[in-house]
Amino acid sequence: MTSTWLMYIWVYSFVYDGVISQLENRVEFLFNTFQEVRVDENETVQAVVSRIPIEVAFITVQFHTQRDNVTLSYTRIPMQGLYLTAVDSGLLSPLQPDQTELSWFLMAPDGHSVAGTGVILPYTSSDPVPGACNLEFDLDIDPNVYLHYNLFETTIHFAPANLGYSRGSNPPPCDTDMGENTRWRLRYDIYRYFLPENDLSDPSLITSIQSVANVQSMKDHGKRLMTLLSADKTEVVFSSIPGQGVVYSVIVRDPVLNTTSSYIPVHTYACSFTSTLDGCDMLGKISTKIFFTITGLAGLFVCFFGHRFFKCELFCMGFGFAAFFFFVLITRSTNLDYDIRLALTAVIGIVGGIVLVMSWWRFGSVMVCVIVVGLMLGFLVSSSFFFTPIGDVEVFRSDLVFWVTFSCIVMVVPIFFVRWPREGNIVTCGVVGAYAVVLAVNAYVYTSLSYITLNILKRFLNNNFSKAFTDVPFQDIDFVMVTVWAVLGISGITLQLCRERTRPFFPPSPYLMWQRERERRRTNVLDPSHHTPSLRSRLLAHAWLLTGRPEPAGERTPLLL
Repeated sequence: MTSTWLMYIWVYSFVYDGVISQLENRVEFLFNTFQEVRVDENETVQAVVSRIPIEVAFITVQFHTQRDNVTLSYTRIPMQGLYLTAVDSGLLSPLQPDQTELSWFLMAPDGHSVAGTGVILPYTSSDPVPGACNLEFDLDIDPNVYLHYNLFETTIHFAPANLGYSRGSNPPPCDTDMGENTRWRLRYDIYRYFLPENDLSDPSLITSIQSVANVQSMKDHGKRLMTLLSADKTEVVFSSIPGQGVVYSVIVRDPVLNTTSSYIPVHTYACSFTSTLDGCDMLGKISTKIFFTITGLAGLFVCFFGHRFFKCELFCMGFGFAAFFFFVLITRSTNLDYDIRLALTAVIGIVGGIVLVMSWWRFGSVMVCVIVVGLMLGFLVSSSFFFTPIGDVEVFRSDLVFWVTFSCIVMVVPIFFVRWPREGNIVTCGVVGAYAVVLAVNAYVYTSLSYITLNILKRFLNNNFSKAFTDVPFQDIDFVMVTVWAVLGISGITLQLCRERTRPFFPPSPYLMWQRERERRRTNVLDPSHHTPSLRSRLLAHAWLLTGRPEPAGERTPLLL
């Protein structure tokens, strides 16, 4: 039935082609060779491949642009179910016996010229047919990978494939049987390829697409993340990385015949090129840059001088502790604008810093404050642990297992502070302070190290984030930032340990010092300050002196100026 319908379409297109062939451009494609194509406004481009070998059973055509949609159609006039409009579009065409030429049509649907790159890939009758068991999307056979993203996650899904079949024969049934000789034996390998960091240019995308368009090139350059069985849901979730170009591809594999074929690769930057707010060219908000620039400067100070200026360190740590959890709370409970949330977060962070400093000033419990500081280091250590590939282990997709493990790591770190409080506090100053510098750099130049804590923040904010793959690209800038983090941290720790080795472990509480001094002055009669009149007495003496009246006998005090 499918073959008859497609034959009708091709006959219709060929007849119609003879009527208005002067209104279109014709572009000849060669197998496995990329062709740059420009589609002007109100123009139709015919993509043609000829001299098709007899062993080829079906062909896929794919066309890619960076940001503009292109319509790829079986017919010159797009008809329902016979075309696809997208930035990454593809069609699959089974071949008829003795067919040696095939054509498709490209159009620019958005009213302006579009330029992109396309390629045509041949497959034999033993290769799986991508999307041939489609029941969800418009195309009868749909080899495309559909992608959706938001701030937290990027989701891809695709139609199941079928076993290959020869020209002119009927395709194997999709769901009448689940035996070894049916499509249920197929496997789906999910691949991902990262584009160069901080590169949103069109040439970078085109070069990357050309590097991973077919099966072998994706295996050579991409990273296989997982394999889905035919019984699994054909949907995979990844962590969104706004501003970072990513290409996703699905390779369907027949383990019995040891053959493979590729779905149409799809790319995303997890941001919009057309949005006037939060677009790809506006990722670095001014408010974010201001916030993290100040945070980075404070972190640099804490890294080298935190223990010496203990009150400043406590304020910075209290600020970070309160700001993080308040941002989670206000984001989950309100729909306020981002800038307002960030301003309120800064205010609550200041309050948290003041509360921590005042608690130490009033009660003098150094250990309690240091444990709070230790929780900051524990949070960073636990976040770094799950930033590694361990974070994508299947067991940690359970929220219960993840949060219990995460909390245990966070709580274990401050235990070492009980035995070595000064050393632990200095280490925290060096590590956390240096990481704050990394976050400040990330506000201006993208670095994957920011996702150490950002992945945890996303998991706090999004209930479905547990399904997402969280690994991120580690490229040249990230190696530089790891070096910066290590150098700053080690330098700060070494400097503070050397400088503080002859000083008291921690400065005393000002309030307790004041209490001690007051008690000493009140009880030590040999201390000259014990005989110093009180402030009230001195003020009364000045008052009586100015009025010229004698002091009452009971309040006569020496006048000390």
